[in-house]
Amino acid sequence: MAEESKPLTVKQMALGDLEQELASTRKILERMPAEQFGWKPHAKSMSLGELATHTSNLLQWIVMTIKFDEFDFAKPSPSPEVPATTADLLAVYDQNAAAAREAVAAADETLLNRPWTLRNGEMVFFTQPTGSVLRSFCISHMVHHRGQLSVYLRLLDIPVPPTYGPTADEASF
Repeated sequence: MAEESKPLTVKQMALGDLEQELASTRKILERMPAEQFGWKPHAKSMSLGELATHTSNLLQWIVMTIKFDEFDFAKPSPSPEVPATTADLLAVYDQNAAAAREAVAAADETLLNRPWTLRNGEMVFFTQPTGSVLRSFCISHMVHHRGQLSVYLRLLDIPVPPTYGPTADEASF
């Protein structure tokens, strides 16, 4: 008789999601051309370097989400500088990825079920369990910006690496 499998815990799901998305995001960031970091597809868009930096630093939100029970946009936070090279960008990403992995691995189910709030002063955007915030607000947010970066690559005529399957640049069928 087949053994019945146990459902995944919130932590197991978060770690699995995180590992998959970290690998795909790094592939995109590896293609960022430093000589194009100032390029923007539109006046209202972030530059390539700003968007790549933001995507790399979103991993810090995972650590903050686990460490604190809310984030308030009304409280000032420093804007990170755009790295000078692709290697520098990847070093920031790798450091943030390691810290994110460590924070999620150290979290227990009680913490992951604790309410977490995103606000701007008195205006509350949402309150959700920390584990849900990790998956939707942190990981999915990074994936959203990774998607934008893949469009930037396409507009710059730089081959787009595969994320969830082959791209037009990488297809072998």
